Amino acid sequence: MRCLERLPAERITTRAIAEESDANVASIAYHFGSKDDLVTEAVVEGLDRWLEEITNALGDLDARSARERLRAALAVIETTRERHEGLARNFLGALARAQHSARIQDLLTDGFRHTRPNVAAVLKLGDDQAGEDAAGLVHSLFTGLLFQTLLDPDLAIEGDRMERALTRLRTALPARR
Repeated sequence: MRCLERLPAERITTRAIAEESDANVASIAYHFGSKDDLVTEAVVEGLDRWLEEITNALGDLDARSARERLRAALAVIETTRERHEGLARNFLGALARAQHSARIQDLLTDGFRHTRPNVAAVLKLGDDQAGEDAAGLVHSLFTGLLFQTLLDPDLAIEGDRMERALTRLRTALPARR
């Protein structure tokens, strides 16, 4: 995990992982199949830990609305995003490798599948299909903005800008029935 945060994707080698974890180079291939498979598993685990960090930072917001929980979660993401930049860059690299590796595609797909109900639970969106779908949309917003800010930090939409953008977006959504 430390390699993901510290090193760019192109510098994460089997040897660097082995040295960081006091493991044998051969054991990585034996247990994980390849360095890319290991990195992808670590990326999914790292993203799960980041969601757990967000959940813990939200504390006891059970009495608050989903809107208030989302607002608070976005604030936590804003304060932790830079610290997780290495993880985000390696996530983007894993997505690129998924087009050429069924194993990596499966690892990432499983990660997205188990993240949706977790995000739905954190934001109190419900434990039905609509809640998971809403969580999928929130997660897409998160990953899309994360990737944009990797390209240029000025593309970040945070704080008041996020509030105004979400308010504007609500005007485009269908009216409640």
